[in-house]
Amino acid sequence: MDSIIRYIEENRQRYIDELIEIIKIPSISSSPDHSGEVVRCAHYLKDKMLAAGLTQAEIFLTPGHPLVYGEWLGAPGKPTVLIYGHYDVQPVDPLNEWETPPFEPSIRGQDLYGRGAVDDKGQVYIHLKAIEAFLKNRGTLPVNVKFIIEGEEEIGSEHLGYFLSAKQNLLTADLVVISDTPMLARDVPSICYGLRGITYMEVEVTSAQQDLHSGSFGGVAANPAVVLANIIAQLKFSSGHIAIPGFYDKVLLIEEAERRALASLPFNEKMFMEMSGLKEVTGEYGYSTLERVWARPSLDVNGMLSGFTGEGSKTIIPARAKAKISMRLVPEQDPDEIARLFEQFVHQLAPTSVTVSIQYLHGGKPFLAPCDHAAFQVGRQALEKGFGRPAAFIREGGSIPFVATIYEILRRPCLLLGFGLPDENSHAPNERLNLENYQRGIVSSAYLLEGLAGVALG
Repeated sequence: MDSIIRYIEENRQRYIDELIEIIKIPSISSSPDHSGEVVRCAHYLKDKMLAAGLTQAEIFLTPGHPLVYGEWLGAPGKPTVLIYGHYDVQPVDPLNEWETPPFEPSIRGQDLYGRGAVDDKGQVYIHLKAIEAFLKNRGTLPVNVKFIIEGEEEIGSEHLGYFLSAKQNLLTADLVVISDTPMLARDVPSICYGLRGITYMEVEVTSAQQDLHSGSFGGVAANPAVVLANIIAQLKFSSGHIAIPGFYDKVLLIEEAERRALASLPFNEKMFMEMSGLKEVTGEYGYSTLERVWARPSLDVNGMLSGFTGEGSKTIIPARAKAKISMRLVPEQDPDEIARLFEQFVHQLAPTSVTVSIQYLHGGKPFLAPCDHAAFQVGRQALEKGFGRPAAFIREGGSIPFVATIYEILRRPCLLLGFGLPDENSHAPNERLNLENYQRGIVSSAYLLEGLAGVALG
């Protein structure tokens, strides 16, 4: 491996320069005005795959944004690794909070700033550059490799499931490697084995046909804002336990061995609060912070809208009030079932003086991987060689629905290796990627490919 690692080190600056070039492409998948840039980014990535030495790369069109596929299959008898990532990025609003323009990448200290730096262009390039190091030095790879890089992850991966089902033969592999999760903390390389799912709802309460004068109708007309607030207040008990009947019926409980493992992780709660600006952590009674965030379900109000919110005063009773409410789910909970239970309970709480409408916006299934699979041990060893530090097994509190989609369709183990940090603003202004982690990630990916060649993944 000496020549491979040496090549990676010698090309450190070029790897950064090439990442800067793809970050410059504003591939915002949610913006119709940027659809051309999304397509341009797909073709740019295809060209980079071929330049790295893959023998095939092509664009697959969908009713939405295209997917990029690439392969190198010159290692007969060796495992095949399918690497998933995405090249689309989040919108940049609020633009005035960026210190430098989001698509004019800049380096400050050890960080590269720009939209898509960590989510997910940098993490895609980590694997592509490791593969390039082998092909430029040895002319071969230790394992067979396939890439599937989509352009719709930030808008729900709408067409990924259909593509996976339609192209199962093309995507046949022994292992799926995904890099779209964070490390536990700086200097703690991490393998993620669990993700929470999500059910996202919108609730609207209406009373009169229009806003009413609070002097003429205050005291007799139902106020949708107050009614909605009362409904929301009854969704959780003061203990943090969610009050929806049946909500916990299928929750997979944390086993004592895993609780001990989570408690042993190098997690700094004080630093966690400082990073997020929290005065204190709260939540479900009887569980630690990591257990609450990673292995227990949650319910949160994501937004509320009602009445007059401008400067000055306007004494009205609003005609309607709206709230967006999400529930993070843990293994064995089904997002569609939770949506049904939520809707039933909200209607039970609503008084007859108002009309309540509920919309199920989207859902995603949770995911839990078996850490005893051989690939996880190879992944841990690769991270430890790349970072020179022990690797941690962690869960992730966020939801990445495509992971469950990939697993259910391809039925292959999914190894989640994240190289970003929790505070790198992947969906916020001033998104960044630590360049030392970028370099260490490339080295780790190279060791991963080498290590997977020697294990049975079936």
